[in-house]
Amino acid sequence: MISALIQALRNPDEYVLEFEYTDRHGERTIRIASPIRFLSDDRFLALCLCREEPRQFYMHRCRNIRLICASDVLMPEPIRRP
Repeated sequence: MISALIQALRNPDEYVLEFEYTDRHGERTIRIASPIRFLSDDRFLALCLCREEPRQFYMHRCRNIRLICASDVLMPEPIRRP
């Protein structure tokens, strides 16, 4: 996970992340986000391309992370269910 996050941070024009996120209520969604920076050891700030606003994501709540080509994504992306 960390390697994909770092690669997207280093190449923001090329990559965004797609991942399954579980919120504090236990609801799972699939998100697409462009990472901005680490906020601490366990969370990062990213532009959520689904909500079209900056959001913080806890790394332990992220699953099935993959890099996708940024040019293949148009905002707003729908929030999908896994």
